[in-house]
Amino acid sequence: MRVLVTRPRPAAAATALKLEAMGHEAILLPLMQAEHRVAAVETALQQSHGAIAVTSAEATRVLAALGHALEPHLATPLFCVGEATGRAAAELGFTKIHVGRGTGEGLAETVATSFAAQRSEPLLYLAGSPRSDSLERALRQRRIDHRTVECYRMTPVPYRPDELSDLRRAGQFDAVLLYSRETARQFAALLAQSGLNAASFARRYLCLSASIAGALPQSAEAEVAAMPDEDHLLKLL
Repeated sequence: MRVLVTRPRPAAAATALKLEAMGHEAILLPLMQAEHRVAAVETALQQSHGAIAVTSAEATRVLAALGHALEPHLATPLFCVGEATGRAAAELGFTKIHVGRGTGEGLAETVATSFAAQRSEPLLYLAGSPRSDSLERALRQRRIDHRTVECYRMTPVPYRPDELSDLRRAGQFDAVLLYSRETARQFAALLAQSGLNAASFARRYLCLSASIAGALPQSAEAEVAAMPDEDHLLKLL
């Protein structure tokens, strides 16, 4: 199948390798790019905290940029959403990793069970922007003391208005992979600028969540992964 991958680099390249191993043709069109805020993270880590929470592998890339300055924090409990983010944290050297279910609510449950009753220091949440507030809302509901620091910001990648038209000339895509609501919004805007109908551009739009699917044009044939992670997303193929 011919599959369009819209996630940011370098994650898009890793997805392409998975697709090629499955026998599919992967075309990369990253719609967002990450601006890392390494200094903000370094300052935040110097302040009192009892554990760290991350909800994406992008946050672990920001932590990696700290280099040797990260070493004193590798024994700090780290709470993360999903196995992929957990693996990325393990590669950095974190030794106390707790993996929550693939939602903010699920991670808050894990934090409440393993951390909240044992610590007086706040949880440090290294977040991206834009983001869902599901984790922060769930932490507030459970009265878990936390501090949020934005460690990266996702910004749109500029493309020519006819970029999608050029890709469509090689044939209709069998599937488009969408990983965030903001990416879906950007893709819908690019479709409109190109004068293309979503249904004619691709047969299927595979989304990590229903929220992402809701940001697509009505003509898009959207499907939602059983769990919000890439393994379940690729199973839809």
